[in-house]
Amino acid sequence: MKIKLAESYGFCYGVKRAIEIAEQHPGSKTYGPLIHNKDEINRLKENYNIGLAENLKDAEDTKTIVIRTHGIPKNELKTLKRNNHKMINATCPYVTKPQQIVESMSKEDYSVVIFGDKNHPEIKGVYSYGDTENTFIVNTPQDIEFEKLKSKVAVVAQTTRKPKDFIEIVEVLVGRIKEVRVFNTICNATFENQDAAAELAREADVMIVIGGKHSSNTKQLHSICKEYCEDSYLIENEIELKIEWFKDKNLCGISAGASTPDWIVQNVIKNIKIFKES
Repeated sequence: MKIKLAESYGFCYGVKRAIEIAEQHPGSKTYGPLIHNKDEINRLKENYNIGLAENLKDAEDTKTIVIRTHGIPKNELKTLKRNNHKMINATCPYVTKPQQIVESMSKEDYSVVIFGDKNHPEIKGVYSYGDTENTFIVNTPQDIEFEKLKSKVAVVAQTTRKPKDFIEIVEVLVGRIKEVRVFNTICNATFENQDAAAELAREADVMIVIGGKHSSNTKQLHSICKEYCEDSYLIENEIELKIEWFKDKNLCGISAGASTPDWIVQNVIKNIKIFKES
């Protein structure tokens, strides 16, 4: 069995930037998990004494607080800027962009439709920049409540969503709303990782997708791989590998989410090779 890595996988710019910021501030705390990868967070804790503030009060009481890459709600950011000893904002610039768009479009009296997961921290933060009575989060075209929308609508997407799903939302809006302004806020790294995973899944007979179980972009990668390769598995690290996945397989493809460091990817490859030799 051959092992082949996707052409594009793993750490994106925003995650890499957030990790570097945290490493530059040993002994600090992050407000919420810095990224959605528990193994990398444990590494930061062990090597740099990076702690975790799980709520606003804990964050306010922390001498040096690092804002997670997914961002936080606008009012909480204002509170920390006002009260905290030292606040370092590691929000990904690609997440900051939809925040700015939602705020701007709301001020211009547009209804704002956000395509994403309402429970995801990125979307909670983006939503907070809009007029709460005129900003709506949707996950499917069926979620759109047209009777609540104005004749002018702006639409943005969670940075890690599938482009084709975003297009479906846009097409439905364009078919019913007089003026629709579309802002494609899906991250380029997401495009590249998803395209590379799909290409590899077409030729592989088993796919391993590595990343946090709570990572939106990793779950999207797994979903894409499943479309083309039925035997696609999502794991967080090498411990979750099962030898029976590789029985009678010819090509094992590997992809990894944007919050997955390369050291975890290499550990997975090392263990798959052990399976090959056993």
